[in-house]
Amino acid sequence: MISVRLDRLLANMGYGSRREIAALAAAGQVVLDGQAIRKADTKVLVARDLPARMTVRGAPLDPPPGLALMLHKPLGVTCSHKEVGALVYDLLPQRWKAREPAISTVGRLDKETSGLLLLTDDGELLHRIISPRSNVPKRYLVTLARPMDGTEGAAFAAGTLVLEGEDKPLLPAELEVHSPTQAHLTIHEGRYHQVRRMFAAVGNHVEALHRDQVGGLDLPADLAPGAFRMLDDAAIAAIFTPR
Repeated sequence: MISVRLDRLLANMGYGSRREIAALAAAGQVVLDGQAIRKADTKVLVARDLPARMTVRGAPLDPPPGLALMLHKPLGVTCSHKEVGALVYDLLPQRWKAREPAISTVGRLDKETSGLLLLTDDGELLHRIISPRSNVPKRYLVTLARPMDGTEGAAFAAGTLVLEGEDKPLLPAELEVHSPTQAHLTIHEGRYHQVRRMFAAVGNHVEALHRDQVGGLDLPADLAPGAFRMLDDAAIAAIFTPR
């Protein structure tokens, strides 16, 4: 834990400029443990429980730096800061766009893929999740245009499938068939449009794609599309504990 000046902490969390934070404090709008902090240069210990102890304008403080969250990404939304159109960051509180360090997606889901998306401002956590050394599997519910012929599971599990335009074989992946046109596919890497290209390689087309699991972390049934939830230490640990 570190101690940070109040004006720096709140400005980096998107609450306004340092001058605006100073005015908020002077007006008694920043309260810690029941006491107003009226000086913007007051040092605050940045702890995980700070949102339970501090209010700004009468509302609980946003999560301090080091946040991690899961978002149920809806269809039609892009994982980008710069693209034109609806972005995943538009689903978060507006002031979070000004946070420093910035919140980033942990990998991406394409515009026409829905489901579990992780976001964090913790660069070390982000790189740990996406690192091949962590071997964090990702599971997708796949709906296909045509019935499978029964050879797909063996083709994906062999570790010899090479995607078009590449020369390195894919890592083995697990296919769990639910019906002729629907299955769960678990992959252990994250190449560009990998699931769609895998099925294209075996002569099929993905009609719908939904990610419901990252590592040992499931997308909760009660988390609606567009909604997000903060991750506690146990949820973060579950990412690295595949079933």
